[in-house]
Formats: sequence, C-alpha cells, structure tokens
Amino acid sequence: MIDLTTIDYLKSGNEKQRSAYEVLSQHRIFEKLKAYSPILAGTIPVEIDIEESDLDIICEVNDKAGFERFLRDIFSEFNIKAESLEINGEEAVIGNFVLEGFLIEIFGQNKPVTEQNAYRHLMAEYRILQEKGEDFKNEIIALKKQGIKTEPAFGILLGLENPYEDLLKL
Repeated sequence: MIDLTTIDYLKSGNEKQRSAYEVLSQHRIFEKLKAYSPILAGTIPVEIDIEESDLDIICEVNDKAGFERFLRDIFSEFNIKAESLEINGEEAVIGNFVLEGFLIEIFGQNKPVTEQNAYRHLMAEYRILQEKGEDFKNEIIALKKQGIKTEPAFGILLGLENPYEDLLKL
C-alpha cells in the first residue's frame, strides 16, 4: 500500500502523476503549505483522473480568515481566487489557481486532514480500486468521461444508495 499522506509516490507513478510531482515540487507548493498538513486528494493520486481533473490539496485550518489571507499572499503570483464558504454545514476555505496546465484547488477545514471527507473518500476509493482491479478502474474512468462525478461513479458500480455517505462507511 502506498503512503498517500506525502506526494513521494507521484515520482514513480504514471505520466500525469510524475508531471504533477514536478510542478508541485518545483513551485514548493507543499513546502509553502507545510504548517497546514497538506495532503493531495482527489482522482490523480489513485489514477482515475480524466483530462480536466484538478490537483486537490486538503489542509487543516484553525483560522479561516487567516488562511484565506495566507493563500492570497503566498500564491498571489498565480492569480489565486480564495473564498470562505460552507459545505455540508461545515465552514471551509477554497483557493483555486492554474499552474503549468494544472488546476490547483486548495481546500482548508478546521479538522485534521485525515478526518476530512476528501481524505476518507480517497482511502476508500484506493482500497476499492486495489480490490476490484483494472477493469473496475477503467469503468470508473469511462463514467467520469461521461460527466459523472467520482463518488457517484463508484456508487453506480457498487450499487450504493448515497455514495458520498456510503463510501465513508467502507
């Protein structure tokens, strides 16, 4: 099992993962976010990304306004857009910018990153993909190319009633 709490595994991954590692490393993105315990989540780590997939970086944030200011300051050269909002009843800060062809989304919540839904979904999806194999992975990618989001795609193939919640139980 690979350690998804660092980005080191990207170095020996597929072409997109290696490219993501180079961009993130060259621009020291994880170094700049170190105080917020960043983890790369989403589809690229588990190789179910499609052309328009972004790099989702989740962070633990205790001071929402301070983190929003931090993002704007530290990533100003990339024309970042950062905002505070509420997702599923929880406050969050989201920052977006494009970096060498990658859309970067930085997501901060006031909870440890390993307790955030994005990380929990990542781990559940990783285990399922390891168990189900390459054909299952290709079916997920095919559904995503049809415009279906990741969790609903898993829900369709696994017969989950509420994939966002049910994946958290796996």
